[in-house]
Order: sequence, then C-alpha cells, then structure tokens
Amino acid sequence: MQADLDIIIKNSLSQTDKEQLLELWNTEYPSKFSFGTIADFEHYLQKLANANSLLLINSQNMVLGWASTFDRDSEKWFVITLNKTAQGQGWGRKMIDILKQNEPVLNGWVVDHNYDEKADGSMYLSPVQFYKKCGFQILSQQRLEKDQISAVKIKWINSQI
Repeated sequence: MQADLDIIIKNSLSQTDKEQLLELWNTEYPSKFSFGTIADFEHYLQKLANANSLLLINSQNMVLGWASTFDRDSEKWFVITLNKTAQGQGWGRKMIDILKQNEPVLNGWVVDHNYDEKADGSMYLSPVQFYKKCGFQILSQQRLEKDQISAVKIKWINSQI
C-alpha cells in the first residue's frame, strides 16, 4: 500500500471534491457512462439519498478513490471507484470494509464483462472477482440493461446479525 494515502469520511462533498470525483469517474469507468459536465455529475449526486462518502486522498489532497453508500428503493446501495494508481494495493478492500462496518446489507451494480472502453481507449476490466473476494453475492438473475450500462446486481449481507 502506498504510505502517503489516507481514507477520510465525508458527509458532504466540497466543490473541489466533486470536480475531482467527476474526473476520477470519467477516467476509470467505461466512457459510455461518463458525465459531460460538473452539473450532470452534481445532478447524479443529488439523487443519492442519505449519501455518506469515503475519499482516498494523497498527501497533496488529490482524490484517488471514492466510495459512497446511499439509499435507493428502500435498500442501501454503494458505489466505489479507484484511480488506477491505487488499484491492486488493498485500498478498495479497505474502503469496502469501512462501508460494511455500519451497514447490515450493501447492494451494487457491477459491470460483468470486459468489452467497454474507458476514456483513454483501454478496456474496462470487470471487478466481479474483487467483489466475490469481498464477500458479495452475484445475483445473476438481476440485471441492469440500459444503453449506457450492462451490469449484474451484487449484494453483501452481514452474517454477524
């Protein structure tokens, strides 16, 4: 793990946070579901009810990762993305573990194929195996199929409750 990174909890995001998150989102997710403007991204964020965020930041206060829980359709959902420089070092797992501490159940959508391009032309690699290692169930019968995204639902249930 990079030693100069830290995870901070944020109940509200600053304008600078939002701008950095927009760039992170548009860089790391498939380009077909990127946001065109900061206003588009802010509109997305406004729809996340009861959102709480974790930011992975470096010593220059640059955001290299974001995880957030929020309410949707009477369920607790999450989103997470990491800059490629922070991937594969345990930071994603650590952020997921922090999210799990306060939730009995977490739901998410995950792209389960490797044929979407990112903004830089590289392929977006499905993180399904990562979520399996983190204890999530893959609900293969529950899919989100839209022009911008093809994904499978994942769910984590706290077995301690």
